[in-house]
Amino acid sequence: MGIHAPKHEKFDLVARTNTDPKGIVRAVDTYTVKPWGLYMARPTPGRAQFHYLESWLLPSLGLRASIFHFNPGYELDQDYYLDVGRYSPGPTSWHSEDHYLDLVVRTGESVELDDVDELLTAVRHGLLTPEDAEQAVQTAVAATAGLARHDYHLERWLAEADMTLSWLGARS
Repeated sequence: MGIHAPKHEKFDLVARTNTDPKGIVRAVDTYTVKPWGLYMARPTPGRAQFHYLESWLLPSLGLRASIFHFNPGYELDQDYYLDVGRYSPGPTSWHSEDHYLDLVVRTGESVELDDVDELLTAVRHGLLTPEDAEQAVQTAVAATAGLARHDYHLERWLAEADMTLSWLGARS
């Protein structure tokens, strides 16, 4: 596994673009701003695995909840993919810093924590502060506990915080 610095993204509400961690600027179909989060929906040209991405950035929870619309043959057993990180709102753009840990949610079944090894390696190499790593672990633990309390239903858990997610649905 190659070590990498935390991934950063920019969500430009005015230009309606999303700059991914590699610096690629992609057009966004939809941005929706709520007091508690930012929704983004966009195509993913050039990706073999999936053709459309929907995400909610949830700063107060330190999470990004995503639905990937997979291409045939690339489907994964997941309903939601949660990235742990720092999500910073702004009047014209939002920014994110991924803190390595990911949660794979299977509605009504389970949640799985991934990439603990990446988090520990990043701290060991000085790419992430111990304080940020501790916050990432606390975020992942809180999300796992919240999901478990609600039988692994993301929407039920988020309803506790008066967060109602809406999704566009499958795109062709």
